[in-house]
Amino acid sequence: MKNSITRGLVLVFFIIASVNVFAQAVPEVGDPPNNINISDFYKSKLSDIEAVLNTVKTGKVETIATSPGGLPVFAVYYGEKDDFHSQANYNSAVAAGNPVFYAKKGHDTKPVIFFLGPVHGHEIEGIVGLLNLISIAETGKDKRGKEWATLKSNFDKCRVIIIPCGNPDGRKRNPYDSFVGLPIDVMTKYGQGTRKDGTLWRWPHVKAVHPLKGDVGILGAYFNDNGINIMHDDFFFPMAEETKAILKIARDETPDMTVSLHSCGYPPSILLPAYEPLFMKERVATLANNLNEHYKSIGLPYWTNGLNLESTIDDEKFPPKRSFNMTSALHHVSGSMAFTFECFHGTVSPKIKVPVVNHDDILDIQLNLYQEMFSYLMENRLYWEQAQK
Repeated sequence: MKNSITRGLVLVFFIIASVNVFAQAVPEVGDPPNNINISDFYKSKLSDIEAVLNTVKTGKVETIATSPGGLPVFAVYYGEKDDFHSQANYNSAVAAGNPVFYAKKGHDTKPVIFFLGPVHGHEIEGIVGLLNLISIAETGKDKRGKEWATLKSNFDKCRVIIIPCGNPDGRKRNPYDSFVGLPIDVMTKYGQGTRKDGTLWRWPHVKAVHPLKGDVGILGAYFNDNGINIMHDDFFFPMAEETKAILKIARDETPDMTVSLHSCGYPPSILLPAYEPLFMKERVATLANNLNEHYKSIGLPYWTNGLNLESTIDDEKFPPKRSFNMTSALHHVSGSMAFTFECFHGTVSPKIKVPVVNHDDILDIQLNLYQEMFSYLMENRLYWEQAQK
């Protein structure tokens, strides 16, 4: 009896501790309250991530890093890892004339795809999408109960790595579980943060001080608790443990395709990466245009005049405008077809009076992106064949 009581008290303690660890910030007085009338399938909290990962049976869950705030960064792995017979890092292999020296990717190996969840803690739409993707991997259905047979079948053909949230510190400091219908300045306040006088740090000037320290009122969810914007870390000397862990996965797993999930106030789209080879930019542009046409065909928001993406030279003139960011680094450490995806977040502004998307739309935007990624990769995978030594 005594042992049962003790075990019960221990369980209660851990439940309370878990709640405290994942308890997120609350909006300041005068700001809109967090919307509690959110659909059950729209899961973006840190506690939601832990709950979904506790249901994983066919995949493998690992803690790959601990944030400055003491929070775990999780990765989920599906499919057996192939031996790519690596004998050099990617950069050196390219210098030797063929990436096969880094990874021998023949027809006898599975495609590898890497989903990097938000490294900006207020861009929660990617968390929603990836937790539903995990549900599809496990059950064939998203959290709405909708079947995705084709999307599910890809997990039998590929090695899949999912990081649901790349910046748990930022997610914890973000007091909102959805920005649909909220003013854009509210998202800016808690996303980019404020100065001590309450004025907003705004994009892109919020990137002018890094790590962001000193004149900080609210530290925006862009950053981990050390003020590091993981998207713009110093990739040759990473400041954040989260960055190191993300790049290590790319280096070790040799993904054929990698997406970094972000959010914005315009129609969803894949962005052309900076400082990647021209042939890779052309591949990304093709996928981006295909995705835009797909969104149009199924009634989701899209660029009405087309994306018209063209692969161009980065920064022909001084001063440079294109940054070597996380997406660029992911390519150069692994050779991956790496790109950024921007999803509608549904805020309102003087120009956009009514939300353009609802929660169902956002989830469909995410899941259709993933399916288009799988489809493109399965049909257009680059095979790295053996070269003369």
